[in-house]
Amino acid sequence: MGTLFEECAARRAHTALVLDRPFDIAPERGTRFTVPQLAELVVDAAGWLHGAGVRPGDRVAVVKRNHYDYDLLACAAIRLGAVPALLSGHLSDDVLETLLKRLEPAVVVTDRPLAAHHARRVLSLGHGELTLDDVRGTRAPGPWRRDDHDPLVVNHTSGTTGVPKLVVHTTGTLVNQLARFESTWLPVIGLRRDDVVANASSYAHGRTFCWTGVVFSMAPRQVLVLSEPDSAQQVLADHRPTVVEALPSVYVRWQRLANSAANPFRSVRLYISTYDAMHPPAMRTMLGASERKRPVWVQGWGQTETGPLTFRFLTRAAAAREETARDLGRPVPGRTRLRVVDPETFTPVPRGVPGLVLARTKARCTGYVGEQDRWLAKNSGRWWNTGDLGVRTRTGRVLLLDREVDAAPGLSCLEVEDRVEDRLPEVLECVVLGTRGSLPVPVLVTADGLLDRDRWRAVADGLPPLAAPRVLTWDRVPRTGTGKVRRLELLASLVGAAESHGSGRWT
Repeated sequence: MGTLFEECAARRAHTALVLDRPFDIAPERGTRFTVPQLAELVVDAAGWLHGAGVRPGDRVAVVKRNHYDYDLLACAAIRLGAVPALLSGHLSDDVLETLLKRLEPAVVVTDRPLAAHHARRVLSLGHGELTLDDVRGTRAPGPWRRDDHDPLVVNHTSGTTGVPKLVVHTTGTLVNQLARFESTWLPVIGLRRDDVVANASSYAHGRTFCWTGVVFSMAPRQVLVLSEPDSAQQVLADHRPTVVEALPSVYVRWQRLANSAANPFRSVRLYISTYDAMHPPAMRTMLGASERKRPVWVQGWGQTETGPLTFRFLTRAAAAREETARDLGRPVPGRTRLRVVDPETFTPVPRGVPGLVLARTKARCTGYVGEQDRWLAKNSGRWWNTGDLGVRTRTGRVLLLDREVDAAPGLSCLEVEDRVEDRLPEVLECVVLGTRGSLPVPVLVTADGLLDRDRWRAVADGLPPLAAPRVLTWDRVPRTGTGKVRRLELLASLVGAAESHGSGRWT
């Protein structure tokens, strides 16, 4: 990964990168890059990090505003033999403090005011004791080669239930297992040289680092990077994408744009979603926005620790039949195995019986920085405890019920959320929160924070017993850097305590 762009440039890759705004580390270089220009920027950034004191074996923490230069800085650190640790700019100060203590980085690259005790040196993207201007022009040493089993990169989990975990991947797990498999060309879902690929993600998270290796090695015509969902109308209108990958929360926010006269999704042949399960209304809207004859939706389910575990493919007709998106498809053939076990005894349960989902994959991460005992607790031999509750059907498909920590007795919170969103189009997002001693609380997110109570009562009649709904606007819901709802934090803000039914032992 440290020489990825140099190797792609040597093969004369024709891919052009288009940004919605200039990189924070190189604002003067504009918003359009060729592959050789990206290679040059990575080498320059390696020089800057070297000038700041980064040496082989060091950890380099990056925490800044969301943009794709997270992954370029990661490549630069890897080129030096260092281990990048990418931390979302959405993290609160206290959580960031905890993660930096666990990491003990040699250098922190940041646009936030941080004290020097967080690392040996703080390299500021704004004003500080050491800034990029102080290290520009430093010559980078030659590329450092590391063993496939050595740490390559550290990414953190979403942190929906508390302080995120710092996940360690190696070249063996991330490149040889995840990226190499995804780089294999497959009909319909494989990238083509004439594709225009758009991505709207959280670039501090592990998915986009793996995606970087895949997309540039497969050399599509253009790559469009959106650092903010609201930039889609301008960027995608000028460069019509044929392949779109975005966070589930971004697809939800794009529904209005997809239904408008400005619809920039007319040429999309392939949508990709990861991180979290999608709700059917958003999938239907996006598939309907395409003017292609047979657009396809690829829904991947997995974790930062494992990469994708299952895939599912949906057409317009399949999405139209869906009332819930809990069906996550089957395990990736030849790559992953799944079993469902009793949460107390860990003995396998029959097909069709709910239980805790365990996964087996060679792409499993090698540890958690500063919490290796927590990583060991989630291992059951060669099986990894996902912390998700689900059902394995007779045909081998996986039906997701809930995160174990978020579960509520007698219902699937996620299934209820799907049904509410399906029946109330004005609800942008529904979140059902299980809490001890009372009925589950439905939180309904609307554009204006209002909802017709008669319409809600008509929908609620066909659902399991629920408490009175709370109606909020999008900005009032606490979220992670990937747009996931911080369910326990939201529950505490609404009812005064975050007492869920789940044990939380495997979060």
